[in-house]
Amino acid sequence: MSDVVVIGAGIVGAACARALAGRGAQVTLVDRGSPGTATSAHGEGNILVSDKGPGPELDLARYASALWPDLAAELADELGPRFPSLEYDRKGGLVAATTEAGAQPLRAFATSQRGGGVDARTVSLAEALQLEPYLSPELAAAVHYPEDAQVQPVVATEALLASARLRGVAVRAGCEVVGSLTGSDRVRGLRTTDGVLHADAVVVAAGPWSGVVAERLGVSLPVRPRRGMVLVTTRMPHRVHHKVYDGDYFGATQSADAALQASAVVESTAAGTVLIGSSREQVGFDRRLRVEVLRAVAQRALRLFPFLEGASVMRSYLGFRPYVPDHLPVIGSDTRLSGVWFATGHEGAGIGLAPATGELLAELFVGGSPALDPRPFRPGRPGLATDAGPTGAPVVTEDVAS
Repeated sequence: MSDVVVIGAGIVGAACARALAGRGAQVTLVDRGSPGTATSAHGEGNILVSDKGPGPELDLARYASALWPDLAAELADELGPRFPSLEYDRKGGLVAATTEAGAQPLRAFATSQRGGGVDARTVSLAEALQLEPYLSPELAAAVHYPEDAQVQPVVATEALLASARLRGVAVRAGCEVVGSLTGSDRVRGLRTTDGVLHADAVVVAAGPWSGVVAERLGVSLPVRPRRGMVLVTTRMPHRVHHKVYDGDYFGATQSADAALQASAVVESTAAGTVLIGSSREQVGFDRRLRVEVLRAVAQRALRLFPFLEGASVMRSYLGFRPYVPDHLPVIGSDTRLSGVWFATGHEGAGIGLAPATGELLAELFVGGSPALDPRPFRPGRPGLATDAGPTGAPVVTEDVAS
């Protein structure tokens, strides 16, 4: 018997499995597809504090930001020189207002973040151009965030999975959850396409599919997919030195509007390509690329970096973020069905917040002392209220002896 089954082998699930195993739990990590190939493989690898206002998510982000340098070094030592580099780089971020109307809100937001402990430095246009020489000289305001970082998301996910295996975690691919085993008002395991898995607890870390998985366990969780698209240029001389985005990005992340939200997010990779985002829209799991969305993203990016007009785009891709109505991750135990835990709802911040999420969930699981207050992230909070009990959706359950 496994002590815990973690559902979802993306970066959050891998971080949770690793942290639980490090505290002595026997863990099985399952994924309906190939581990690390869904949402975690379709992001930009952001580890940000710049896009979060004062409050619980910023606290979680600052905790994660403090964990990442040691985690990257620990994984490198653990896995050896033959494992690819995580490309962890605390290169900093630069947020710019492209209009006078956006300048004052950007400065005010930075002031509020400084009150929350963030190193947010309002800079002049001349200072911004020293940081990023190819920026548009028409900017109205800019703020420098030295704490922002980036990691290669696929390698980071694979590294956490490899480390989890070294700690004894069993990883099962092609194993889809179809229902739960229950007994004495608690989950006792799972029914899957690969057989029955008995467990004392189940962690739902299935990203944008977490709402669907929760229904199959017999509880409700308002996690929905929010689609995003990214353009990737061909390799070029290194001209973008920080993560650079416009001041509308924060508003887009916090919007509840299902319609398209587009903002400019531009950054270079170690390989020499430039990633250009970002978009947000709620269209279910529609995987069709939309030219008009890519056009909107590109046009906004040109306001920041006019030189990109001559860049060649070699590909585009899309992914789905796990959206929740109150824009806070869901971390902790379900209050309706004992044995069910959640680690999801990070939307576009899952890469950065993964190690902090794993540590927070594992500490709660073993009854330890978390590094920060877990209550704002609890599954039963008012911001997630949909109904008081099971969804009523068709689920497959099987009673087992307690």
